[in-house]
Amino acid sequence: MADLFEEYRLGPGWDEMFSELGMPRPSYEALHATLQPLSSGELGTRAEVLARAFLDQGITFALKGVERPFPLDIVPRIIAAAEWRAVELGVAQRIRALEAFLADVYGTGQVLADGVVPRRIIATSAHFLRAAAGINPPNGVRIHVAGVDLIRDEQGTFRVLEDNVRIPSGVSYVMENRRAMAQVLPEVFAATRILPVESYPAMLLRALRAAAPVGVSDPTVVVLSPGVYNSAYFEHALIAREMGVELVEGRDLVCVGNDVAMRTTAGEQRVDVIYRRIDDDFLDPVHFRADSVIGVAGLLNAARAGRVTIANAVGNGVADDKLLYTYVPDLIRYYLNEEPLLPNVDTYRLDEPGVLDHVLPRLDELVLKPVDGAGGAGIVIGSQASSRDLDGVRAKIVENPRGWIAQREVKLSMVPTLIGNRLRGRHVDLRPFAVNDGEKIWVLPGGLTRVALPEGALVVNSSQGGGSKDTWVLAGDDDVVPFELPYLPVTPDPLPAAASPDLGPGASGDQEQQQQQQQGRLSC
Repeated sequence: MADLFEEYRLGPGWDEMFSELGMPRPSYEALHATLQPLSSGELGTRAEVLARAFLDQGITFALKGVERPFPLDIVPRIIAAAEWRAVELGVAQRIRALEAFLADVYGTGQVLADGVVPRRIIATSAHFLRAAAGINPPNGVRIHVAGVDLIRDEQGTFRVLEDNVRIPSGVSYVMENRRAMAQVLPEVFAATRILPVESYPAMLLRALRAAAPVGVSDPTVVVLSPGVYNSAYFEHALIAREMGVELVEGRDLVCVGNDVAMRTTAGEQRVDVIYRRIDDDFLDPVHFRADSVIGVAGLLNAARAGRVTIANAVGNGVADDKLLYTYVPDLIRYYLNEEPLLPNVDTYRLDEPGVLDHVLPRLDELVLKPVDGAGGAGIVIGSQASSRDLDGVRAKIVENPRGWIAQREVKLSMVPTLIGNRLRGRHVDLRPFAVNDGEKIWVLPGGLTRVALPEGALVVNSSQGGGSKDTWVLAGDDDVVPFELPYLPVTPDPLPAAASPDLGPGASGDQEQQQQQQQGRLSC
């Protein structure tokens, strides 16, 4: 075996490349055959090319105040066709159930009357917005884009870690990862049938156009961004460019008589669909934060009047609540009359009688999460926490049990990752992106794999020192794959600003980031 694998060891998680040491799984055989003859120097050189490509394009992130290339590991993650089919079906099932739940909870509330979800869960959710009640999207879609975070447990079973149906971020890095990887591992692409990812912008645009207000046959679609100070601005600009639509900020739009218009050099142009990348709190200063300078006054009234569609819908955050997450299997049974295809991670609801007394003595065995946390913030992994940290989280949980959940600590699956000049097993998760056009839920083949780079770390977010991997879904026998290499090297158009990827589990621009954007706007 080449030096790259000489010191490789199977870790505590399920190893995705090797069934046993030196024995690659069938889906990884071609990649293993490519890597095995390479010296550490050769692989390191390719990794440097990869990092330089991201740095040259401004795809960086800030870690401890230092801008550095967003870490894309040179070893891709590979998912077999049959495994991916199960993921596709499970993600689509989950989105259908959450769509039904959102329509219900902002409508008649039958799910609450039937006791499937306790009313207190909704009443105490920070993201249940009464201002959104009674707004009915033209084609019934509230979740136009979803990012469902998955992990593989110790047996290799995919499990849902959490749902992201507000403003899920990271899809731009799926596309850019593929572009870059096609340059540094062309021989593997030539030997492997990999499902492409470049159709995402077209699928998203189709879904947005399908959500246009009634009577609009040729809708004008825009991407609404907080602006260049937002950490996900790179993604906003890329998606707008790839879809061929305008990228706007709040100051570019105006609402008059429930119509929304975009200011242009030729005058005002009506806007029909807004793919917003602004958090609910900052979206409309009339209904939410009055001090917001990045939103559009009157936007929610225009949506209520059916004159504009907001994607994703306002108020979706109630379905992102990590306590509501524990009820999603019940929602699937209730709305779809089906059994969940993708199981949750075993989770304790700390506000239920007797549960807190059971959990508090076992904090060092569990993962503690704030129900409104994002980007890995606030998570305490009991087995890795100090006594002081455990005492601190214990006090917070006792004070507010509704604000926390506890989960079994899952040893996330592992994929070989280049650390220094050797390959080491590192834990990964997966965020598949789903697009709903009202008729079909399409799941982007692969999605974003995030990798925890520090040894033993289980938190994969870039803000916690994590990176990413290109995710390859192998084509099945019936899949048609273009002959040419996907995403041949191109020189992308320059973007207005460098960006730091926000790949946390919450919205692409959380309140703190968007508050910073406001401060930047006010100081200009």
